Amino acid sequence: MANKGIIFDLDGTLWDSSEQVVKSWNEALARCPDTDVQITVSDMRGYMGKTMEKIAELMLPDIPYGARMDIMKDCCETESRYLSEHGGILFPELENVLKKLSGKYKLFIVSNCQSGYIEVFLEYHKLGKYFTDIECPGSSGLEKAGNIRLICERNGLEKAVYIGDTQGDCDSAEEAGVTFIHAAYGFGTIDHKVPQVRSLTEIEAAVKPFLDD
Repeated sequence: MANKGIIFDLDGTLWDSSEQVVKSWNEALARCPDTDVQITVSDMRGYMGKTMEKIAELMLPDIPYGARMDIMKDCCETESRYLSEHGGILFPELENVLKKLSGKYKLFIVSNCQSGYIEVFLEYHKLGKYFTDIECPGSSGLEKAGNIRLICERNGLEKAVYIGDTQGDCDSAEEAGVTFIHAAYGFGTIDHKVPQVRSLTEIEAAVKPFLDD
């Protein structure tokens, strides 16, 4: 039996934390004397899936690199505290789907986020028991393709799929040499034809052609 795994993106794939993150970031931004920027949920959904450096560049283009990364650090620390108290919105049937999938495959999360973000998701919603390993650039220093490869290597995966909702997720999975499945219920679109699911409940059937012997 091959060592098989499903690697998930987080935002737009397992949960939607955009409203909660916007509230916390705007709180942090309001403390900053160098900008009057405030962001919307629409802005945040456009940022999700990108690295912190890219988000900072998009959100604070007129502020020097070092200063905007300091602001991002404050945003992320405020966000972590807020999410640890409020959580996010889980997509329908998430825990039931994870419970079923984890009985057949190893489950993982790779997200373009700061260290601690995935942990807050797992701890607040009590979902850590379903996942074998997690990775993000805030911990590894790697971008998403490198983190997908790292998860595969670290866990000896012989077969794996990556499930995410954005073009960046698709590009990263393909760069890592892993089959991509589009979470079409999420925030993004894909510029070429790929396997897709319209809800979490479709995942089990969608991964079978790629993972089952």
